[in-house]
Amino acid sequence: MLPGFVLEVKVMAKGKSFEAELEKLQEIVAKLEGGAASLEDSLKLFEEGTKIAKFCYNVLDTAEQKITDLSKSNAESEKKPSTKKA
Repeated sequence: MLPGFVLEVKVMAKGKSFEAELEKLQEIVAKLEGGAASLEDSLKLFEEGTKIAKFCYNVLDTAEQKITDLSKSNAESEKKPSTKKA
């Protein structure tokens, strides 16, 4: 099983999607930039934001690795001489 597939299964099991988590992160950033939150609330938001950012980074890293693997696989199959008989 590909490592990326394992991550996808875990993500789906937790009910998280990259897009939904990215939207949450953008909301957190907006709240922090607004400056209306107390210090305690700001720390909680920052902690939640760092967890979401890590999740998003991992999803992107996995996607990048899958693309790299697929590209290598495709390139290798194109390099092999065709064994088809005419």
